[in-house]
Amino acid sequence: MPNHVLLSSVEHKDLKVIKDRGAAYGDNQWFALTFPKEFRTVQGYYPIFFHKDQHTGQFFPVALFGFQHQENLFLQHNNWQDLYIPLSVRRQPFLIGQQKVTEDGVEQIHRVLHIDLEHPRVSQTEGEALFLPYGGNSAYLDEMASLMETLHLGMEDGRRFVEQLLALQLLEPFTMEVKLDDGQPRQLVGFYTIHEEKLAALSAEQLAALQQQGYLQAIYMALASQTQVMKLLKLKNQQQKQNEQAA
Repeated sequence: MPNHVLLSSVEHKDLKVIKDRGAAYGDNQWFALTFPKEFRTVQGYYPIFFHKDQHTGQFFPVALFGFQHQENLFLQHNNWQDLYIPLSVRRQPFLIGQQKVTEDGVEQIHRVLHIDLEHPRVSQTEGEALFLPYGGNSAYLDEMASLMETLHLGMEDGRRFVEQLLALQLLEPFTMEVKLDDGQPRQLVGFYTIHEEKLAALSAEQLAALQQQGYLQAIYMALASQTQVMKLLKLKNQQQKQNEQAA
């Protein structure tokens, strides 16, 4: 069970974080959250679709790593095969929390760094130290704090992006069927994509508004990324062949 706590240089001075990749560290996920300003990089490696949270009804842009639950085709021999790993994956085991602070008699909410003490990356004996032996943050912790701030702002922008897409009715569900080399079918369901006909029908004013917010580029990046499904198919075929040879 997760145990999220405020990171403290006193209570957690000996904590380390394991940076290795593998299913044992929670990397066997078939998609991860992303955000518009990350699309330019993500689209070069992964397909970008939209996922609807069944509990809240909220939509989120995601980078896709596989065709089914707990399948990450980029995770091979406990190594992540592609050069770029989305920030929402890299941030583990850290989270952004909120803390009430009173300054000059005025109560304010500050963002603070939390850590999941039960996450398999957290260790007392191996990995990157979070704090220096004689006090102060390690370079690794400063890097992660900066990453978390970028991720937090990106996710806020992502929510605004999705609001615009929904307001313009630009999201539609889709089903994608592919066939492996051995003839086995694979079906991708439960995701949403950009409705290209409705996008083409937008007025000049609507397109200009999307452009000003940086969202028009994000839309085209998401559409362009769908060619990466062929990479997933290739990786899946390679995995099948390796499994057959090992059998």
